[in-house]
Amino acid sequence: MGFHTFDVERADRLERPEVRYRWVSAEELIGPLVAADAGVVADLGSGTGFYTDDVAPHVERVYGVDVQTEMHDRYREKGVPENVELVASDVSDLPFADDELDGAFSTMTYHEFASDAAVAELARVIRSGGALVTFDWTADGDGADGPPVDERFAAADAVSALEREGFEVVSDSTRTETFAVVARAP
Repeated sequence: MGFHTFDVERADRLERPEVRYRWVSAEELIGPLVAADAGVVADLGSGTGFYTDDVAPHVERVYGVDVQTEMHDRYREKGVPENVELVASDVSDLPFADDELDGAFSTMTYHEFASDAAVAELARVIRSGGALVTFDWTADGDGADGPPVDERFAAADAVSALEREGFEVVSDSTRTETFAVVARAP
């Protein structure tokens, strides 16, 4: 699987609640972060901030992390909440101190950054016991929506990668086209 990003020219597609919430609801994303008392979190692959906006009212600070500054530009155009700071970075090289984050989340971007280096970096920057909430397109899906199946991972792949770095997987599930994994940092 190769590194790729979402086409900025299609960024307006990231702002469709009737489609986005079909695959990941705001409640199932926010719940594990609130349960872990996460005050400072990072949205990994934040794009135009669709889910960042959902999380922001429930935490002290959200870092919207994206490798594409053009996505940050799109987010600024629609308006960035006061407690959101935009960070241009790859997940495998985050500009945060050790244990700086109480949690992190990714929605439909794990397949874009999945690597041992990225998971190790998350283990470094999320405090012990902090939440990592991951939703992505599953390799077990039919590929009718999202990226091609050969660019996806199964939930078991994500679980294995996280456990190798010491994360404790709290829950994992596979749905029709997506998977969900909630884990605690080592």
